[in-house]
Amino acid sequence: MAGGYMGKILWVNLSTGKIKEEKPKKSLYKDYIGGYGLGARILYDRMKPGADPLGPDNILGLVTGPFTGTPIPSGARYAAVAKSPLTGGWGDANSGGFFGPYLKFSGYDGVFFTGASRKPVYLLIDEGKAELKDASHLWGKDAYETESTLEAEYGKQSRVACIGPAGEKLSLISAIMTDKGSAAGRSGLGAVMGSKKLKAVVARGTMPVPIADKETAERLRKEHVKSLQTPGPMNLEGLHRFGTSALTANSAHSGDTPVRNWGGIGIIDLPDVEGLKAEVLEKYVQKLGGCWHCPVACKAILKEGTGQYKYPGGIRRPEYETQGSFGANCGNSNTESINMVNDICNRYGLDTISAGTVMAFAIECYENGVITKKDTDGIDLKWGNHKALVAMTEKMAKREGIGDKLADGVKVAAEKMGKGAKKFAVHVGGQEVGMHDPKLAGFGGMSAFARYQMDATPGRHTQGFGPGGFSGHVVNASGLCLIGFGFGSGPAKLAEFMTAVTGLNYTVDDILKTGERIANMRHVFNLREGINELDWYAHPRVYGEPPQKEGPLAGVTINTKAQNYWNLGALDWDMVTTKPSKNKLIELGLIEIAEELWPPGQFPPGFGPPPG
Repeated sequence: MAGGYMGKILWVNLSTGKIKEEKPKKSLYKDYIGGYGLGARILYDRMKPGADPLGPDNILGLVTGPFTGTPIPSGARYAAVAKSPLTGGWGDANSGGFFGPYLKFSGYDGVFFTGASRKPVYLLIDEGKAELKDASHLWGKDAYETESTLEAEYGKQSRVACIGPAGEKLSLISAIMTDKGSAAGRSGLGAVMGSKKLKAVVARGTMPVPIADKETAERLRKEHVKSLQTPGPMNLEGLHRFGTSALTANSAHSGDTPVRNWGGIGIIDLPDVEGLKAEVLEKYVQKLGGCWHCPVACKAILKEGTGQYKYPGGIRRPEYETQGSFGANCGNSNTESINMVNDICNRYGLDTISAGTVMAFAIECYENGVITKKDTDGIDLKWGNHKALVAMTEKMAKREGIGDKLADGVKVAAEKMGKGAKKFAVHVGGQEVGMHDPKLAGFGGMSAFARYQMDATPGRHTQGFGPGGFSGHVVNASGLCLIGFGFGSGPAKLAEFMTAVTGLNYTVDDILKTGERIANMRHVFNLREGINELDWYAHPRVYGEPPQKEGPLAGVTINTKAQNYWNLGALDWDMVTTKPSKNKLIELGLIEIAEELWPPGQFPPGFGPPPG
C-alpha cells in the first residue's frame, strides 16, 4: 500500500451488528485520494438510488485522506459523507480537530455505516479492532458531555466524533461534532447519524501513518510553514492570534458578509461593527490552540462569561462564519451573544451557518408579521435584539415551540409557516448559504455564483466550481485544511506533497485530473438521484435581484445563466441536462458511468448552445 494510507476501511452494519474490514484496491486510492473523493465513489457503487436519507439504506461514511495524521501542515481533517436529508442529494461535510488523525492511528482510512440500530450505540475502534457498544447512558447528553465521558473512559489516545441532542432529534441542520467545537456541519449529516441511533465513534490507537519519503516531506513542511509567514491578516501570525474572526468587521461593511438576511447594507443597516472586531473578541480569549499538529493553530478558548451571558470558561471562540451568520446577518454586533449562541450550537450539534441563517429568516418573518409574539412565546424577535436571538436559538436547538419548525432549516420552516414566508427563506437547493456574497467583485470570478448553485452540495463557500476548483477538491479529499494549506497554494505544491507522502508520482496534470474526477463523481451521484443542479432554487437576494440601491454592491446583479453556462461549457457538461459528455467521462476513466448515462443511441453528436 502507498504511503499516507492504512490500507483498510471498516464497514459496520448497524441493523445486524456485523463488522468487517475491507482492503480497497490501490487504484481506488490513486483515483479518488480520500475524504469525499473516496466517499463519493464508494457511495455511488454501494448505495441504491432513491434511498431515504433518514432511512437504513443511506450509508454514512467518516473518511480521512492521505495527509491526515502526517506532518504535512494542517493534515488533521476528515470528511463525513452520506445522502443529505437537507438537499436530497450528495452530502458531505468536513472537520478538523483530532478525530481524523486518531481514526488513522486506530488502523483505518475510514469507516462506513449501513442499516440502523434499534437502540442507541457507539462504535469503539481500538488499535485495529472494532466493537459496537451500548450508548443508552449517552443518549440525550450534549456533545461536550459525550466527548468527556468517552475520552475519560478510553484515555488520552482516544478521540470522539458524536452528535448532540439536535442530531438525535433529526434536525436537518445538525452537525457531527468533535474536539468540543469542531463541526462537520454542512449537509445535515448529524441527522443521518441520529437516524441510525449512532451516538458516537471513538477512535483509539497509536499506529503510525506510513510516509514514503520522510526527508522530503519534512523539507516541504518547513518550506510551507515559512511561506505562511508573509504579511497580511491571513498569514500564520494573524490567523494564530485571531482565527478567521480577523475578517468579520471589515467584511460586514465591504459587501462580503450578508446583512439582515441578505437584504440589508452593512454601512447603513449595521453601522456599528465594534463588537465584531477581532481585537474586541480577543479580550475574551483565555488561551490559543489548534487542530492536531497544525502550525497555524487558529483556534481559541474563551474565558468564563461575566457580562449578560454566563457561559462557562473553556468554550470555543466563534469564527468568521458564525460571526457572520449570527452577527451581521441578524443585524447583531453584540460580542457576548455570539459567543453564547456559538456555544449552544456546539453543545447541541448545529451547523452555525444554517442556524444563524434560520435566525435571520425568523427575525424577518417576525418583522413582517408572518409570525408574532404568540408564535415566539413572547420573544421580541427583532433585528439586533441579541437577547431574543439567544433565547430563540436555544428553542431551535431543543426543538421547543416554534423552534421545532426552525430546526429543519429555512426551506422546510417556510413551507410549514406559509403566509409568504418563502420570500424570506434564503437558501440554494435547500441549504443555507455561506457567509460570502458572490456579488462582491473578485469573489470567485466566473464561478462566484456557480459555486453556490452548481456544486453537488449547494450554498458552500469553500467549494470552487468549474476548472478553477479542481485542485480544491484534492485539498478537501486529502485531509488538508484550506486555511492551513493556504488559499494561494496550488496544484504544484499539492503534487509535491502527494508524491512525498504516498511514494506515487503525481504531476500537476494528475492533481487537476483527479480533482475533476472527484467533481464529476459527486455530480453524477446527484444525477442518479434525479437532481439537475440548474433546477435548484436560488434566492434572488443571493444574485442581486433586485439590485441593492446603495452601498458597495449597489446596482450589482449576477448574470446567473452566463456563469452557469460558462462553467458547464468548461466542464463539458450538457447545457440542459448537465450530464457530463461521454468523452469526458471516458477521459476521466469513468467508463461504466459513461455507459450508464449515455446508453447506445443516446450519445448526442455534440453539445449545442445554451437554451434561450
